[in-house]
Amino acid sequence: MKIEHFAINVADPIAMADWYVENMGMTVVRKSDSSARTHFLGDDSGQVMVEIYNNPPNQVPDYASMNPLLLHLAFVCEDPVQKRAELEMAGASFAEEVHIKDGSHLVMMRDPWGLAIQLCKRGVPMLR
Repeated sequence: MKIEHFAINVADPIAMADWYVENMGMTVVRKSDSSARTHFLGDDSGQVMVEIYNNPPNQVPDYASMNPLLLHLAFVCEDPVQKRAELEMAGASFAEEVHIKDGSHLVMMRDPWGLAIQLCKRGVPMLR
């Protein structure tokens, strides 16, 4: 089995999709103009997608109040320090930074809607 996508209910899928395309290098693989305004966003590998939508509208989690370790999107990142600065200029906020003994450097941030995102530079890569 292979994971196709991970789905999250968000308040503004259109604005959020635009932000992730512009700032995280994602592409819109498919979108729907239905009331849920569904967007499938693919990463640059073409192997992973995140689905964002607004349905039901009254049940969007309060991502900003959640501990980032409960839910976050993690991105492979060659230069977390530089990417952090770029994302802060684009409206993201810093949450925490961790250096692990194996040489990994992890930077936790929040996108402009409060969803936690993690920038991962692994000492030993985990993906093939």
